[in-house]
Amino acid sequence: MIQDILFTFLISFSPFGEARVGIPYGIEQGLLPSWVFIIGLSANLLVFPLFYKAIEFFNNHFLKHRWYRKAAIYLSLRARRKTGPVVQKYGSIGLMIFVMIPLPFTGAYIATIASYIFKINYKKSLIAINLGVLIALTFIILVWPLISSTF
Repeated sequence: MIQDILFTFLISFSPFGEARVGIPYGIEQGLLPSWVFIIGLSANLLVFPLFYKAIEFFNNHFLKHRWYRKAAIYLSLRARRKTGPVVQKYGSIGLMIFVMIPLPFTGAYIATIASYIFKINYKKSLIAINLGVLIALTFIILVWPLISSTF
């Protein structure tokens, strides 16, 4: 059980699915949905503040290196392409809209990069991204039992 809780948290924190994958994983492992929701939400809410500070740190220390600059530009262009229209039009509300869509690659990591490259206020971004995460995960926790019962 401890292992399932830990994996649910780590999957929910990882950029390869976030809690959109962590919550179904935890439920399928037999954990209580209320616990899975709390674990997944907690992990996903940590993404913005930690990742934003990591972006600032790495850009300040490694942007002068070609290998880092190339990777940073690639991720920035990808984030701009995915979030650009909605974020440029609606700002921080656009971040929330982007994140609340429970699809792959519309999560907190890409939204954090978008917040950084579009220079959206940190506090507004924090609130918007976390609200988007909350809405998406509420949808997933409510819909997952219906989806999984059809398989």
